[in-house]
Amino acid sequence: MYRHVLFSCFVLALTACTPDEVTGPGEIRWDREVCARCSMAIGDRSFAAQVRGAAAGERTRLYKFDDIGCAVIWLEQQVWKNDPRTEVWVMDHRNGEWLDARRAAYVKGRISPMNYGLAAQADVAGDVLDFEQAKTYIMTAEKQRHLHNGHKPAGQE
Repeated sequence: MYRHVLFSCFVLALTACTPDEVTGPGEIRWDREVCARCSMAIGDRSFAAQVRGAAAGERTRLYKFDDIGCAVIWLEQQVWKNDPRTEVWVMDHRNGEWLDARRAAYVKGRISPMNYGLAAQADVAGDVLDFEQAKTYIMTAEKQRHLHNGHKPAGQE
């Protein structure tokens, strides 16, 4: 009986000390961690992305990507993609700072690790895409080129 009470107190003490839900981007161990979608090593600091999220009732978890295209396509497949706790982060290609992907601007015509061709930046001036436009651009590129299937669509071999 005494052991049960002691164990219960121990469990309560542990749960009372559990930190709040973690938010924001995490550290990437460059060239040592791999993309959650394509398994390519994350080495190019100009194009890295992260998603933090989880299903309802679960603690959020951090997922890392080598290209914003991988992050967007992967996130679209998650049932919790629209959960308010879901965060998407991208690296500013000019200075290496993490940006909220939903507020970033996207420049086309870059050579990115998975060839989606978008680079993120904080500055919205010029010919840039917002996050929703970038998602459409990425999904169109994936559909047209099947970037992760290892082959081009029929008629483009």
